[in-house]
Amino acid sequence: MKQFMAMLKKNENEHPPPTKLLDLAGQLCRELQSSSPSLEKLVEAMMGCKNKRYFLTNIHVVRACVSVHIHNGQHDAACRLLEYCKAEEKEELVQLWHEIHYRRVMEKHQTDFLTPLQKFRCRKRNPPPSSLCPEGLKNRNYSEEVRQHLHRFAAEVTANPDKKQREGLARDMNLQPTQVYNWFANYRRRQKS
Repeated sequence: MKQFMAMLKKNENEHPPPTKLLDLAGQLCRELQSSSPSLEKLVEAMMGCKNKRYFLTNIHVVRACVSVHIHNGQHDAACRLLEYCKAEEKEELVQLWHEIHYRRVMEKHQTDFLTPLQKFRCRKRNPPPSSLCPEGLKNRNYSEEVRQHLHRFAAEVTANPDKKQREGLARDMNLQPTQVYNWFANYRRRQKS
């Protein structure tokens, strides 16, 4: 830790900082416990320097910074940090984004855990920014063409196809038989309500 602080001070005006310094930062962030005072000092030092954006290319540094912000109740700061960071591990960053929002909801409701439904609602209300999902969130809806085909089948043939019919529909539309099965189950449920 002392070695890192000395190197940081010595190289504070280097753009970019030496790779050795960046690697050491990542290593320290990986080794220190998420709520330790040393990690807080380390994060404070990195976030206080002019070169902080270089440190935020390392996923371990990003994770450490987010955990310190969450620990201090600074959820907005943690979100801004994720939007601003340049780490390559986008899936992990999205996961961290969700963790921040789960923590916020848990604090609001004074609980230690969330049900899968609460987590789902939390993700829906707080989608990650496009900087974390440049290709957008996965859309789980079928194309208009597929939906029309399934609706037509339900209206003209049956809303409760047997296994053979489901397999045929799946082949025709390049879906899994389970997807077809679930679509019809949901369709029948919607018709009832």
